[in-house]
Amino acid sequence: MSAPVVIVGSGLAGWNTAREFRRHDKDTPLVVVSRDGAGFYSKPMLSNALAANKSAQALLMKPAEKMAAEVGATVLAQAEVAAVDTAARTLVLADGRTRPWRDLVLALGADPIRLPLAGTAADSVLSVNDLDDYARFAAALEGVRSVALLGGGLIGCEFANDLLARGVRPVVLDLADRPLARLLPEAGSAFLRARLEAAGVGFRLGVSVQRVDTTSGADAAGRLRLTLSDGSTLGTDLVLSAVGLAPRTALARAAGLAVNRGIVVDRRLATSAPHVHAVGDCAEVDGLNLPYVMPLMAQARALGATLAGHPTPVAYPAMPVTVKTPACPTVVCPPQTGAAGTQGVWQVTGDDAGLEAVLRDDTGRALGFALLGQATARKQALAAEVPAWLG
Repeated sequence: MSAPVVIVGSGLAGWNTAREFRRHDKDTPLVVVSRDGAGFYSKPMLSNALAANKSAQALLMKPAEKMAAEVGATVLAQAEVAAVDTAARTLVLADGRTRPWRDLVLALGADPIRLPLAGTAADSVLSVNDLDDYARFAAALEGVRSVALLGGGLIGCEFANDLLARGVRPVVLDLADRPLARLLPEAGSAFLRARLEAAGVGFRLGVSVQRVDTTSGADAAGRLRLTLSDGSTLGTDLVLSAVGLAPRTALARAAGLAVNRGIVVDRRLATSAPHVHAVGDCAEVDGLNLPYVMPLMAQARALGATLAGHPTPVAYPAMPVTVKTPACPTVVCPPQTGAAGTQGVWQVTGDDAGLEAVLRDDTGRALGFALLGQATARKQALAAEVPAWLG
């Protein structure tokens, strides 16, 4: 029997690559290695599951056994990969077992960034990055009246909105002076903040958290006390960190693969070592590391074909991102040409019902946009104007 295609990781990137590969190749052995139970679920659903009253079990769409049967794969669940030998084309598992591979796909995902917090309760700070994390978070909400959210970006705002459905008062803290500062122009941030505040979300901006301590005795402000960078304090019952994700690159780096922010790959998702590929949140494609679903799906489609003998470069059209904040529907299409240095001017129009902001260059070409409230109806029309992220 020929050596298998081995996919390390069972998130959206891993399983969708397996599905796409099987569309083209029904016969080559396929192995999926997962450090967790390998069940299939949608990670983006974790930040709006409370409003739907979803348990971690309810979020599981298909167990590993069903996925294995669906894609004709052998699944190694609860298996940690200790090393990759690119010369011998073998994986070394933490229990000492080795696995050969014809082609290896690293779909490792990303880890939550942990802030260096001091205090007696610093270890109690939670983050949600997978089903087990979500289960712990949902259980910890029992009896909770307030939650401090560290991070005013996309995930922080989504969790803040979601917590309102549980009758919990969320307070978003961020060193930036406005929410979604990396994705929205100032007018967009102000629009979003006003509507989230009207729904019950609190904001403490322009500050960072330095300490998390338990309170002594009964404290009406909460079970925990946060000490902020401006010297003030904030009482809360629970702290959830949502300050961002760091691609999992340690395994690739140890194997000698080129690593920048993510695992460096070309347009065919190939790493610096032959027959080794990377997809999803851990991959950096032509300098772009995009932790969104649509780029991930485009990667999976391209790599599935490539692994089956049909070399296919990945392409990204303009891919608007929907922010799951029902209190203020929001769609963003961040500019990718020139990244943060993109030259352009935000043109903003709107009223109390909605706000449209389009970043245009000096020729009038749309480079990106942000739509809030009723203006989200313009998503498709504006997406057609924006150049491809990766043509």
